[in-house]
Amino acid sequence: MSDPSAGFLIGYDLGSSSIKATLVYAANGEVLGSATSPAQEMPMAATREGWAEQDPGMWWEHIVKATQKLKEKYADAIAKVEAIGISYQMHGLVLVDKNHEVLRPSIIWCDSRAVEIGKNAFEALGSDYSLGHLLNSPGNFTASKLKWVKENEPDVYQKIYKIMLPGDFAAMKMTGEVCTTISGLSEGIMWDFREQSVASRLLEYYGIDKEFIPAIVPTFAEQGQLTSAAALELGLPAGIPVAYRAGDQPNNALSLNVLRPGEVATTAGTSGVIYGVSEKLEYDPQSRVNTFAHVNYIMDQPRYGILACVNGTGILNSWLKHNMMGGKADYEAMNLLAAKVPIGSEGVQVLPFGNGAERTLGNAEVDAHIQGLQFNTHSQGHVLRAAQEGIVFALKYSFDIMQKMGMRIETVKAGMANMFLSPVFREAFANTTGAEVALYNTDGSAGAARGAGVGAGVYSNFEEAFAGLEKVGAATPEPGKQQAYQEAYGKWLENLQSKLAAP
Repeated sequence: MSDPSAGFLIGYDLGSSSIKATLVYAANGEVLGSATSPAQEMPMAATREGWAEQDPGMWWEHIVKATQKLKEKYADAIAKVEAIGISYQMHGLVLVDKNHEVLRPSIIWCDSRAVEIGKNAFEALGSDYSLGHLLNSPGNFTASKLKWVKENEPDVYQKIYKIMLPGDFAAMKMTGEVCTTISGLSEGIMWDFREQSVASRLLEYYGIDKEFIPAIVPTFAEQGQLTSAAALELGLPAGIPVAYRAGDQPNNALSLNVLRPGEVATTAGTSGVIYGVSEKLEYDPQSRVNTFAHVNYIMDQPRYGILACVNGTGILNSWLKHNMMGGKADYEAMNLLAAKVPIGSEGVQVLPFGNGAERTLGNAEVDAHIQGLQFNTHSQGHVLRAAQEGIVFALKYSFDIMQKMGMRIETVKAGMANMFLSPVFREAFANTTGAEVALYNTDGSAGAARGAGVGAGVYSNFEEAFAGLEKVGAATPEPGKQQAYQEAYGKWLENLQSKLAAP
């Protein structure tokens, strides 16, 4: 270690369900403890079908509460925090005025209102520009959401000083500085990879003022210091540097030390994601999977993150818990029920969509479906298993798109968390994809803390930062089960294709 006498690092994971804060020993990267707020999922406002908004003030409230929970248990460590890292839900739009006051609720990642705007931009600008320069269709991403505000809320638009992603907002509340990163701009489809600059042509087409874009800072660097006012709210010492920020999926890859070309990370929390690293400018011609600047992207040594996302993952499991199970069973009990049912769920199938437009389906809104139920045969366990299998099958669908782009996927890394806590889910993932899954003792907040250590210079390289990362398990394909899962996937795929073909 470059600084063996260092104290602690704190990482925040700003999700759409909750905020998690984790303290990490700077000397060896091991986790001291974590706290989450709120106890129940944060609400999303959906005043129209396909919309999803959250109040950024609510995020800050729970950042404060999570930090205070940590302080109650680890007061000595909180007093010795040396750097702050932030992971955040991707693609959200936050608007502030000159006083840094939020102008409207954030339009978050699973909101679908800008699909047509992005589609029209792709057709007008052409695939050569969109895919060759932006590596994506403008789609339903942050720039398109801002265009929606311009068209539909002109009074709000006229008051804009800067636009931000959710992590930029959290950093602004901590430091008073309004800034962003290349990785962040790329996830909003506001970065031109060919020109190595802000995507001026797209912004001009949308009629968006380039001055709305905050100053650009490195992903790993001091990006501002904790103000006295923010320190008082959080219960942290003033002056701590915010030294790292990244979207949740690039950060999940970082937390698993997935930084080199050919390495792949996956997660199944609020959304289900497969995320691979490449050194090549690769893109899907249909923009069903998306390419962004990875956390270690630098202009003379680019690293790209290729991301496939299934929106309806955690929300499906949560919906089943609260509606089918009546809130009377926890996820562990649900996993045990699912495990009693054979592969293929005896004919029950779940299409795990219904949480906005799905990029891997060409931005189609297929909705969620539970099919094949026989009242004299099936139980809660059948639906629970079919839901887990359905999420895996949706990820397999994405997996195949990435492989057609040239990615070789043999081993996938995941944190032992969320859906990967389920033996059924782990088994289904390994046997359906044919990839070994290596499981590690980490999550997004711990990764953000270690990223802050790199950005603040506590660690001289990534190897030091991830010295405390331990493999805690694995799921490997089993020849006796692979055929059964492949057959179940084939039937599920036929079902999905029939829905996509329906008028």
